Amino acid sequence: MKRDVQETKPAVHVSLSRVGITNMQRIVRLISNGRHNLFYATLEIFVDLKPQQMGVHMSRFSDVLEEVVDEVTSEESPDIESLVERIAHQIVQRQGAVRSEVRLQARYPADKVTPASARRTQELYTLLGIAVCSEKTLRSVVGAEAEGMLVCPCAQDMIRHYSKERLLEEGFSEEEAERALSVIPLASHNQRGRGTLLIGADQRIRAEELVEVVEASMSSETYNLLKREDELFVVNKAHRNPRFVEDVVREMLHNVVDMYPDLPDGAFVLAKQVNFESIHKHDVFAERYGTLGEIRQEILGGRYITRHTALEEWLEGKA
Repeated sequence: MKRDVQETKPAVHVSLSRVGITNMQRIVRLISNGRHNLFYATLEIFVDLKPQQMGVHMSRFSDVLEEVVDEVTSEESPDIESLVERIAHQIVQRQGAVRSEVRLQARYPADKVTPASARRTQELYTLLGIAVCSEKTLRSVVGAEAEGMLVCPCAQDMIRHYSKERLLEEGFSEEEAERALSVIPLASHNQRGRGTLLIGADQRIRAEELVEVVEASMSSETYNLLKREDELFVVNKAHRNPRFVEDVVREMLHNVVDMYPDLPDGAFVLAKQVNFESIHKHDVFAERYGTLGEIRQEILGGRYITRHTALEEWLEGKA
């Protein structure tokens, strides 16, 4: 070709915040504990665009992706953060950009054992990686999404009061009614929930670890395979552990503070929960984000921090 059209001047002199590709699908192989794991990944890759440049070189995105994936998969202990960080760094160099952003979602299979029948089953989780590379910073977050079961505390409390009134009407004493209610699982309406947890820090954290944090924060984990005894276990566990959508986010944050005491205050955390309602026509949502220092001040120090550092701020190094 006689000229590089992408390098010519556009008709309108204005820069663009993000230009790139979305929905790029790739099978990625990573090695963990000597075991080769295949991930079905979807990527989004962006750069900024100068006002005097017509367009980016789209083929360079694919070139960088193939090269970096080959490099990372040949290493002994690669991870999601390494992959997105290297892609972001290489994209800045190849495109001559000031800033790049890479987002990755990967479906991850994990072997589990059902809680009562001890049957082996495979669960699929979503691992997340986001990296931003600029002239001054290269930062990334790693995360996971997992589903679980939620039981509404409010409806269960109403059922408890209703059941106690019926027991008293039937001649049970106050003490007998309370004792009966303490040993019998109480009904409520249920939701299936999806939790998301992101952590950004210099210390490497396996995204697979975060799956356990998310699941443990709900009323009960769920399974693809459930025999009758497993169904009893899950339903009973969930109804003895009712939680609002807000409770789940707070539990995730509390678990992160407990599990990672060595992470610095400058690390970033985002916890998000969506519950898919059963008796309502809407879904419910809760989220908290900020530096680990901001969150520790509230959980451990009893303070109220009104300013929460956003993900975009942290990735840009503005926190």
